[in-house]
Amino acid sequence: MIPFELLEPRTLREAAALLDAGDDFTRPVGGGVAVMLMMKMGVLRPSRLVSLRSVEKRYSEIAVDGADLRIGALATLRALEKSPVIRAEAPVIARALQTLANVRVRNVATLGGHLAHADPHMDLPPVLIALGASLVIVGPAGERTLPLERLQSGYLETTLGRGELIAEVICPRQGARRAAYLKCTTRAADDWPALGVAAVLEAEGATVRDARLVISAATDVPTRLVNAEAVLRGAAVDDAVLARAGEAAVAEAGVVGDAHGSAAYKRELLKVYVGRAVQTALGLR
Repeated sequence: MIPFELLEPRTLREAAALLDAGDDFTRPVGGGVAVMLMMKMGVLRPSRLVSLRSVEKRYSEIAVDGADLRIGALATLRALEKSPVIRAEAPVIARALQTLANVRVRNVATLGGHLAHADPHMDLPPVLIALGASLVIVGPAGERTLPLERLQSGYLETTLGRGELIAEVICPRQGARRAAYLKCTTRAADDWPALGVAAVLEAEGATVRDARLVISAATDVPTRLVNAEAVLRGAAVDDAVLARAGEAAVAEAGVVGDAHGSAAYKRELLKVYVGRAVQTALGLR
């Protein structure tokens, strides 16, 4: 790695100001998992790193705030996995974390970094989007709120402006909604997925009142499957309904191939995994 300057601001706003005033090679670092890997590979050559480890502790906290969960962007993935609040109020998140990378990564990686890295293979973005999460973003112009589904603009690209940092994730509590996240990996369960599908349903028995379906890994950005959701909405779930939802998902998703599977292979996976995710959320499998 080439030499770089390390800055350690005491507040998130100070960190945002340093990033705004820096050059194009100044980068923030939380847990540093992705940044360090990219630096070792020579893909990223920053002149300065702005460490977020010493900013206000409230950005590492996990708490209930009325109907929502407020999760600090500097909370580690392991803290989320072990949090009694997450397990009680959004158990689908805790379950998804059990096969996210490995415990060494989860001990270090932060939620904000996980989201801001914008790799479409990440596990939490589809889950959080399906739950209806939004972001509190701090930048030179102050704070703004952004629906999480509008964060990623492309492969490893976000809509964050210069100097902007994710401060918190605001996620509605799961409540009575039924939810599941399934992923298909080519090797170990904690490997990068070829496809991820998150389903969050309001249901009475096997009848779906409302549905939110999000896929990842098969598309350049996590993607809502609005047409498949429409097939499910108001329907009593059976094999025919699930088959129609799978076909609708394939028709609307811009599936792309990569090292984890061809586009054709992922489309076939999508047909099956939409139905499996719905059945799992409803406790039918």
